[in-house]
Amino acid sequence: MRVLAWGLLVALFCASGAKGIAQQTSLIGKQAPRFVRPDLSGKRIDLGELRGKVVLLNFWATWCAPCRVELPTFAGWQTSYGQEGFQVIAVSMDDDRAPVDKAVLRLKMNFPVILGDAKLGNDYGGVLGLPVTYLIGRDGRIAARFAGESDLKQMESAVEKLLSQR
Repeated sequence: MRVLAWGLLVALFCASGAKGIAQQTSLIGKQAPRFVRPDLSGKRIDLGELRGKVVLLNFWATWCAPCRVELPTFAGWQTSYGQEGFQVIAVSMDDDRAPVDKAVLRLKMNFPVILGDAKLGNDYGGVLGLPVTYLIGRDGRIAARFAGESDLKQMESAVEKLLSQR
């Protein structure tokens, strides 16, 4: 019964339409917690090695409707802004890898996808609702946090602003 209640709570948060930059800002301005994990192809992804790039770190799941809307947009940004030093990393919070593999193909994700867990979520202030997206500046500091169904135009403006800073 608790599992069902927890699942309903998480689904409600995803569907609630929470928009824009979340109120929780404790990580804004701080160094992004570093991690090293393999992506789905086995390539080693080290956040620390991406210093000098603008990173969009997106926590998502295959069952999250707003996530499935955002991810193709992020793929477009990866194509458009990649040469300017932009990198998307998607962190799947799914319990099973099989639906993630299918989603990567279906959503045409052209960026690294890693499997997340409670520890990585906790490192980023607790990821209780999805999606949660962090924008990390070239200096490795968290510049913004977006939670729930976000205004993608506002997020893209924030990406462009970070890319313009050298």
